[in-house]
Amino acid sequence: MTKKEKIIKELVSAVSYIAVAALAVVITLALTGTSQYGAVNIPEGVSKLDYLQALLEAYYIDIDDVDMEKLQDAAAGAMVDALGDRWSYYVSAEEFAEVKEQSANSYVGIGVTVQAREDGQGFDITQVEPGGSAHAGGIVPGDVLIGAEGTSFIDADVNEASKIIKGKAGTTVTVTVLRDGEEITFTLTRKLIQTQVAKGEMLPGNIGLVSITNFNDRCYEESKAAIDDLIRRGATALIFDVRNNPGGYKHELVKLLDYLLPAGDLFHSVDYSGQKETDTSGASCLEMPMAVLINGNSYSAAEFFAAALNEYDWATIVGDPTSGKGNFQYTFELPDGSGVGLSVGKYYTPKGVSLADQGGLQPEVLVEISDELAAEIYADLVPYEEDPQIQAAIKALTEVAK
Repeated sequence: MTKKEKIIKELVSAVSYIAVAALAVVITLALTGTSQYGAVNIPEGVSKLDYLQALLEAYYIDIDDVDMEKLQDAAAGAMVDALGDRWSYYVSAEEFAEVKEQSANSYVGIGVTVQAREDGQGFDITQVEPGGSAHAGGIVPGDVLIGAEGTSFIDADVNEASKIIKGKAGTTVTVTVLRDGEEITFTLTRKLIQTQVAKGEMLPGNIGLVSITNFNDRCYEESKAAIDDLIRRGATALIFDVRNNPGGYKHELVKLLDYLLPAGDLFHSVDYSGQKETDTSGASCLEMPMAVLINGNSYSAAEFFAAALNEYDWATIVGDPTSGKGNFQYTFELPDGSGVGLSVGKYYTPKGVSLADQGGLQPEVLVEISDELAAEIYADLVPYEEDPQIQAAIKALTEVAK
């Protein structure tokens, strides 16, 4: 049996407790005298988790009040947590559906991005997607989302609000917003929304700012389009903002690096079977001064993007140290629609450096900011003129040009 087959077999075994109610009939309990302990006959080949669930279903006094799906989620989550790997994870079926949406950079909804208000009085609408029904219906950034489908969002959790607003494409949802003290109600049609992955902005001094949200679907396509547009508009230097970027797919990262960097190694990886792989770049490249903004919420592909540009002396790194993610994961969908992400290998920079071993990527220009300002930057509420890290990157590029 190969190691891969063994892993798959172990995965199947680990989740087999999902359907073990029938095992209860083979369990016997023989109380001896006044002892509180039950003597049991364990069927051969039954795992501890299978057996425990069967015991619960057969003998737990309040079993009818137990949410078995919640119980199984808790058991599966505890199993993955026990690995002691901060990058491996388990998510319920409902959460896994959202994970798949995020990876595709799309979702079914009305096309708004919200942020909880500090006073609990609903959610500030910070962004309205151009292709969404909210934009078509007249909702604008600055509106406050206070309810939907007759449910008030006062003191509500953002996940609760999301569950009400999201739904099947083509169905309608009624939402209420507060604008200048007036309540306005909209009936909107849910539709598939493709979220913007990368955007460009011209800054003074012919510097183009490219903000990259993640490295999932369409990252290369949208990033390249943003870069090309900025160059057409006269950009002679570029700043890449990958702060708060959680990473994503290696193939999107490699395509973008290949577009930017000259011939050479881009990315090294070693998987669970010991197989090594090196991704390389072609000769064509984009030569101009560059800087990359990073912070403690730059993970995975975002870190390696900055590291690769820096190791080629292609860009100056500005901001805060990154997280130092050194493992990559495969995501498996389990029979009930839940999912597990398991660390199955390690990856390294073009020069063979493990960012995990060195405690993250260290910026050449360290610019520390307060937690409050960092949160505002994350919510896209800070103009570039008031962003100390962008200003430091502009200064670094200006000095290079002298």
